[in-house]
Amino acid sequence: MKNLKQLTNPYLPSWEYVPDGEPYVFGDRVYVYGSHDKFNGDVYCMGDYVCWSADVHNLGEWKYEGVIYRKDQDPYNTDMQGNLYAPDVTIGPDGRYYLYYVLSSWGVVSVAVCDEPAGKYEFYGYVHYEDGTKLGTKEGDEPQFDPGVITEDDTTYLYTGFCGAGDKSRHGAMCTVLASDMLTIKEAPVFVVPGQEYDEGSGFEGHAFFEAPSIRKKGDTYYFIYSSELFHELCYATSDRPTGGFKYQGCLVSNGDLNIDSYKKADYPSVYCANNHGSMVEILGEWYIFYHRHTNGTNYSRQGCVEKLKMKDDIRFYQSEITSCGGIDTPLKGQGEYPTYLACHLQTDCQVTYIPWSGWMDDRYLKITQEGGDGDENHGYIANMRNGASAGFKYFDCKGIKKISIQTKGYATGCMEVKVGFDGPTLGSIPIGYANVWHYTEADIEIPDGINSLYFTFKGDGHLQFASFILGE
Repeated sequence: MKNLKQLTNPYLPSWEYVPDGEPYVFGDRVYVYGSHDKFNGDVYCMGDYVCWSADVHNLGEWKYEGVIYRKDQDPYNTDMQGNLYAPDVTIGPDGRYYLYYVLSSWGVVSVAVCDEPAGKYEFYGYVHYEDGTKLGTKEGDEPQFDPGVITEDDTTYLYTGFCGAGDKSRHGAMCTVLASDMLTIKEAPVFVVPGQEYDEGSGFEGHAFFEAPSIRKKGDTYYFIYSSELFHELCYATSDRPTGGFKYQGCLVSNGDLNIDSYKKADYPSVYCANNHGSMVEILGEWYIFYHRHTNGTNYSRQGCVEKLKMKDDIRFYQSEITSCGGIDTPLKGQGEYPTYLACHLQTDCQVTYIPWSGWMDDRYLKITQEGGDGDENHGYIANMRNGASAGFKYFDCKGIKKISIQTKGYATGCMEVKVGFDGPTLGSIPIGYANVWHYTEADIEIPDGINSLYFTFKGDGHLQFASFILGE
């Protein structure tokens, strides 16, 4: 299957699992820094840090920059029990690139440094007080988690925190001010956004801070982006100063499209949800939100996605709908072959909102998966389509489509119904029969011209694997 060269979700190859994405434009390229999951991983963030980048003019083609930092480079991680959790990167006063991270086994902030945005980072030190005490270990400190950073002049603002429901020992997201050496604390941590246990009267009720702090600046306004107590959504708060005064503004994206009611009910999850982490970035005058989705029916094989943001006013954004193409104003061409791992809507008659926290989803549910093992460059596909299961793709610029072919296999008999829109009428169906290997089946189905979503619903017996579809004239 040829590279589409169009912006798609996920934006990286389907065999790559880089969640927690922090996007930045350095020069004429967009770089994304995140943690690194594995296909069939059994815990979060099992891999070393890698980096991918794209030309700002071509977000459909991403370059693998390689491994930029290994987990055995942290001096504390001699037993390799610490996985590299979500990182962030900032440019220091000296022009070098500083990577901040927290090991899964230790609640302190580590820092690595490099002369290039995607070069080989080297361990630099731990964030500490002036007396050398590491942040997170001093009496009264809360454990550090998910660092987000922004540097202005010779000062760096470090945002950290994790607030699980019911844990009154965690108060909220913290901001710590660092000196020009990027390590020494100049101002001790202050709480800037409350966790669920301390949100009463704050304006954050129902969307309190959970994890994934990230910080951006647009004009004179600071944007604090975070994962809320609902897990699936990336919310944001704004202030005119970096160390406080943040006010809740809304949700930027939900990895289940919850709150969106333009094509479904607002409380209906279009895909199975779990945690979320990401941030926003301005590219050629347009703002985008990077986030992640969950695959393989588990929490631990996450992939990066991106959507375009639209402004409500000078400060606020609308919540972005999740799509297969990064936004309705950049639809995919309504011709050619598309892999089904681009699905942004997966549900069965057994509706469920959250992927189980332990183990894998059972055989009643759909999942995007792949053949082979981690690192094998095999395209993802939809597995386990049973009677009533639907896969949706948004959006396509349809012109003259009169035939549709699907690539399937599995012990299944019945048909694949094709619709335009979640609740649209069935426009035609493609017969399904038992198949031991991937094969194509075609039917005459006419799709109306215009910008459309496409939905495929299996009706029949057995379980079907669905790899791709071809739109033809």
